[in-house]
Amino acid sequence: MFATMNNPAKTYAKVGLETGVDAASPVRLIVMLYDGALLAIASAEHHMKEGRVPEKGQAISHAIRIISEGLRASLDFQVGSDLAEKLDALYDYMEHRLMQANLQNQPAILREVAGLLRELKSAWEEIASDSAAVAKNKGAA
Repeated sequence: MFATMNNPAKTYAKVGLETGVDAASPVRLIVMLYDGALLAIASAEHHMKEGRVPEKGQAISHAIRIISEGLRASLDFQVGSDLAEKLDALYDYMEHRLMQANLQNQPAILREVAGLLRELKSAWEEIASDSAAVAKNKGAA
């Protein structure tokens, strides 16, 4: 009748993530993408230090996919073409740096890209905070 759960914690986390995605605003989704990329880079650095080459490669590939298929794909060149072009170039740079980190086994490059992602994430978190404040004020009026 019910499928057995091999890992209830993993199932719970997946449901929590899916629920979070379903309920998130577009700005919050961008912040979640940054979180995912940062988590993948941290994982890659851990695997790099432990000498686990396949896992390092998978984590870096995951970070690149998030940047490419998530962050870059969300750029709207019609609305903010100048900003979108600059972000596109920065995302391209990050993807290339992550490939170099993988090939050269350089944790410093991973930290460089993580620092760039953290700066951008911080800006998006501020936008999310401002948007929430505006929405709250509209609801109070």
